[in-house]
Order: sequence, then structure tokens, then C-alpha cells
Amino acid sequence: MKTLVPTALLLLLAILVLTRHPEGSHPLFYLQTLLTGLDLLEPQLIYAVYINDIHIEIFNSREEPPRMEHCAPWVDQQKPEYWEKETENMLSMMQVHKNLMKKIFGIYHLSGAGNHTLQILMACHVLSGGYFSHGQYELLFNGHDYIALNEDLRTWTAVGKAAEMVRKEWETTSFAKYLKNYLQYEGVKLILRQLVYGKEILLRTDTPKIHVTCKVRADGKITLRCWALDFYPAEITLTWQRDGSNQTLDMDVIETRPAGDGTFQKWAAVVVPSGEEQRYTCHVDHEGLPEPITLRWEPPQPSVPIMPIVTGLVLGAVLMGAVVTF
Repeated sequence: MKTLVPTALLLLLAILVLTRHPEGSHPLFYLQTLLTGLDLLEPQLIYAVYINDIHIEIFNSREEPPRMEHCAPWVDQQKPEYWEKETENMLSMMQVHKNLMKKIFGIYHLSGAGNHTLQILMACHVLSGGYFSHGQYELLFNGHDYIALNEDLRTWTAVGKAAEMVRKEWETTSFAKYLKNYLQYEGVKLILRQLVYGKEILLRTDTPKIHVTCKVRADGKITLRCWALDFYPAEITLTWQRDGSNQTLDMDVIETRPAGDGTFQKWAAVVVPSGEEQRYTCHVDHEGLPEPITLRWEPPQPSVPIMPIVTGLVLGAVLMGAVVTF
């Protein structure tokens, strides 16, 4: 059966990309989306696991047969029993999510026949050296009910009628305690295991390729854009300075984005008066650089006209030949 990757999943993927983590740390993300729709006979569960923003495991309940699968860019080194157990866990989790969604339907008196989404983000962050840093657990229903585990990993923040009721139930069942134990032990173990399996990829360093572009705006001002491409890991700093000062400039900066080949890209832009381009410098700092780099826009050098030179040489040769003949 054809795999369905819904637009709703993009929200969790955006959260993954926008979530920042300390330099040198290794984040593990569990992204879960349960969907109902008019074209679905039963809810669909899509479950994805990322480490260091690299996709390593996937489960889609619409696959035949539905099973947890390896999709990391390194060779699968798990035993077959691991995938069988994970598939069973996914099927059990799917039933738990379906029951939770049905409970929310009852709170809002929904029939459940339309398009609905239940999205969950769970994350574990490990510092270099294998020490647990912090964890996350966030749930979003239809884009409005929101519940999240606080930084203390003991209390909850809830927004929405259904979220409030779910929070009370989770507090009764000590769900936060269960999550804390899982993240601090199982999450850390999984990260350390994957760092061994994929060390050539996960622990590598790719130096960013950096350049500055210049574009004239409609109002006559200049947009200077500093690009950093093909770098890994994802943590990078791009800043613009005027006359070498550390003053804060009004910059347009995009979040670090995956390039699709295992590397990342990012740019930062600043608008400057025409003629003052050389007063602005871009400063880049990344793990792959021996030291931070400073560069400015370099105007293109005027090209040397080839045809006049060739024509002159030919005429010169003809004239010289004529003189010798004379």
C-alpha cells in the first residue's frame, strides 16, 4: 500500500528543526502523528525517530504489513527481535493514542468522522560524555489543545478544555514519572547505541562553505546575504557587524535547515545603504572551523575583454608580416 505522508506531520518536523540544543549534545526525537480522515477506514499512525536531526526509524500503520523499520544512512545492526518488539510496541501505542483521541472526541462532542490530528513530540538530549541533559514531551490535538511536560519533568502545562482533563488524568497515573525514567535511562541508552552504530556519520564534522551575495532592492538599498552551506553538525552562528562593532543589526535570519544530503544550510541577511557595502562584515562560527571566519562582499572584478585583444594580436601579426615583406 502506498505510504501517505500527511501535511499535518510537517508541524512536528518543523518543531524538530526549530528546536535548539546545546553545542556538542545529541538530541533524540520521537515524532508521532495519529490521523483520522474521510479517506481512512481507521486512524493512521506515523511514527518517526531522529537522532542529531537524522531520520533513523519509521513506522507507518498503512504499510503492509505495518512494521517498525530501519532507515538510517548506516547499516542496520539491530537484531531481528528488536524490530519485532518495536513493531508490537507501535501497535500497542497506536491503540493507546486511539483511545486518547476517542476520549477527546467525547469531551468536545465530536463524531470523529472528519479530519483530526493527534501529534506528540518526545525528545531526549544527551551531553557529550553520555550525560542526560533534558527531556521533552508535548501533545497537540487539532492545533488547539496543547499539553507539555515542564522542564522539571514532574509537572504539566495545559491549554484547552481537553488538555486540562488529560493533564488531571496523567497526574493521577504519575505519567510524568514514567516519562522521566524512560528519557533518563532508555532514551540515553538508545542515543549511545546509535552513536556507536553511526559514528562515521553522527560524529563527523563538515566545514561550512561560506559566501556573501549582494542584491539591489527596489528602494535603492542593498541586501547583503551571508550563506553557510554543506555543514555538519547543525549548530552554527551567523552575525553581521558594521565597522567591526558588536552592535545588534536588524538581520533577517532563517533557521538552520536540512539540505537533504545529511548536511545543513543557513543564511543571514542585512539591508545597507548603497555604497556602504564594504563597511559590513559577516562573522561565522562553527565546530568545523579552526577559528571564526570574517568576510565581506567582494565586488566582481572587471573581466578583461578577450575579442579586442585577439583582434589586436591578429592585426599586429598581419602588419608585421607586411613590414617584413616590404
